[in-house]
Amino acid sequence: MQIRFKKMHPMAKTPKQGTAGAAGYDLMAVDYSKEKEVDAWSYRTGIAVEIPAGYVGLITPRSSIYRTGSMLCNSVGVIDSDYRGEITAKFTGSTKPYNVGERICQLLIVPVEVVEFTRVDELSETERGAGGYGSTGK
Repeated sequence: MQIRFKKMHPMAKTPKQGTAGAAGYDLMAVDYSKEKEVDAWSYRTGIAVEIPAGYVGLITPRSSIYRTGSMLCNSVGVIDSDYRGEITAKFTGSTKPYNVGERICQLLIVPVEVVEFTRVDELSETERGAGGYGSTGK
């Protein structure tokens, strides 16, 4: 599959896998700013992508984020197939997690199923039922 991308900043780099078996494509920081009102760091990647219809781009943290004490603000970012703006990533934490030129997050391209919701009065029974948080560990 080919993913078209547009360079939005002169320092932007083509997303690339860390290894041949990596699911995600690393994105690099080209600029950042501090958003004091929400105690977050906003990073620009300098690229916009054209995700094909039937797919979604997921922005996830890199595993090395544990070293920073930060978290990706929305846990997983969603890049819809009709979005054409620059990809950005926001991280919580009072210390700056990354510098310009560093890999900050990864982009995964995954299929997405279009579904139709049907309202019903009852749902089918399962062994688990309505058990939620921690219920399967008992």
